[in-house]
Amino acid sequence: MENCEKEIKDLQELNKARERFVSEIAKNIHLYGISQSVGRLYGTVFFSEEPMTLDEMSDELGMSKTSMSTGIRMLLDAQMVERVWEKGIRKDLYRTEEDWYRSFSHVFITRWRNATEQNMIAIQETKSSLEALNAETQVEKIRDLIQLDLTKLSQAEAYYKWLDDVISLFETGEIFKIVPKQEPT
Repeated sequence: MENCEKEIKDLQELNKARERFVSEIAKNIHLYGISQSVGRLYGTVFFSEEPMTLDEMSDELGMSKTSMSTGIRMLLDAQMVERVWEKGIRKDLYRTEEDWYRSFSHVFITRWRNATEQNMIAIQETKSSLEALNAETQVEKIRDLIQLDLTKLSQAEAYYKWLDDVISLFETGEIFKIVPKQEPT
């Protein structure tokens, strides 16, 4: 009986430790564009000893299977989980992607590439508008302000070109030559 009580107590401590990590993941996962509830789903799959079905996730988190399906889709899109196959099991199984660097790179590339491209388009459109206004205006103060704005836009453009180079480092994997992946201890 004493061993059983010790096992229960140890299991409670294990779950408490896991919950602390899951809570932090859920709290900070917004950086990946993912909600806290999906972050909790990620943590649940992360600590599962075996790949999980949507039904198992639903039971574990007390959420609907539809919510689990939506959440898993978001995690699949972010490459934070992967679908796996096991002989004799007809339902889809999921486990966390073991390469966190790959997941981060995918999310970083997708989000920053899109934002950078949109900002570069806005810079070009704004420059064109300012240059057209500069050609039309007779007001010296307006021309001075336009030149100031064009200088600021050139600085922003230089930054986004640099950011594009950083994104390329992630796309090519060259970033890991500069900042090597850490080995688990």
